[in-house]
Amino acid sequence: MIAVGPVPVVSLFPELHAKLMESLAGMDHADWTRPTACPGWSVRDLAAHLLDGDIRKLSGSRDGFRPPPPAVDLSDYQNLVAFLNDLNAQWVAVARRMSPRLLTEFLALTGPQVSALFASLDPQAPARIPVAWAGDTVSPNWFDIGREYTERWHHQQQIRDAAGQPPITSRKLLHPVLALFLRALPHTYRHVEAPPGTTITVRISGEARGDWSVLREGGRWSLFDGAPSSSAHAEVHLQQDTAWRLLTNAYKSGEAAALVECKGDAALASVFLRTAAVVA
Repeated sequence: MIAVGPVPVVSLFPELHAKLMESLAGMDHADWTRPTACPGWSVRDLAAHLLDGDIRKLSGSRDGFRPPPPAVDLSDYQNLVAFLNDLNAQWVAVARRMSPRLLTEFLALTGPQVSALFASLDPQAPARIPVAWAGDTVSPNWFDIGREYTERWHHQQQIRDAAGQPPITSRKLLHPVLALFLRALPHTYRHVEAPPGTTITVRISGEARGDWSVLREGGRWSLFDGAPSSSAHAEVHLQQDTAWRLLTNAYKSGEAAALVECKGDAALASVFLRTAAVVA
């Protein structure tokens, strides 16, 4: 096992953006109105949400613009979730006044600018916004950029699912998503007590396959790439398609358990099913 390090994804944004533009260009009117995995949101709504992410990132990180402060304490996680859900819903409601063509033109404009912004940042400098789903109060830029990459990847995948388009499953583009999502594991297990040396390993199969392990040491859980040389105390086995859907809350309660194989200590392994790498 090797302690996890940064996951570099800056160079992947242009390719992922090009695939989004290709996906949207291939849609007809019916495709734009199809429902997605996001309750109440159509393909057009998800495209608008991606545009909102670009606009907010350019305004805040590139231009230093600060909107009026929220009226609630965002250090409280439930307040943060409610605030983001409301913020997202407001934008999507307004964006329903835009045509699919205009949304696509806006995304074609903002996408390259976001890629350039991320390429200009010092990856080790503190990010303006920490990665809340990993339990961070301060995150380095590379992790915030990684979070933005996972957002764009999984929402594009939801768009492709809804429109019946081929998924993006190449190792080049998907493995970093899984590696970043699993940064949430120590936070998921934070309340789980176990003897020092206890290890839980997650094995994801498919083209983007990989093994990741959390180890209990010094009263906390730490994440590692790989698996222990001897058997872990618990193992979780799942397919890559199941993994990204589970980690983005795509399954209803109980659905994921039937798609995941747990070995060893069942109580330890089952905690993994609560992992979420999204906030809202």
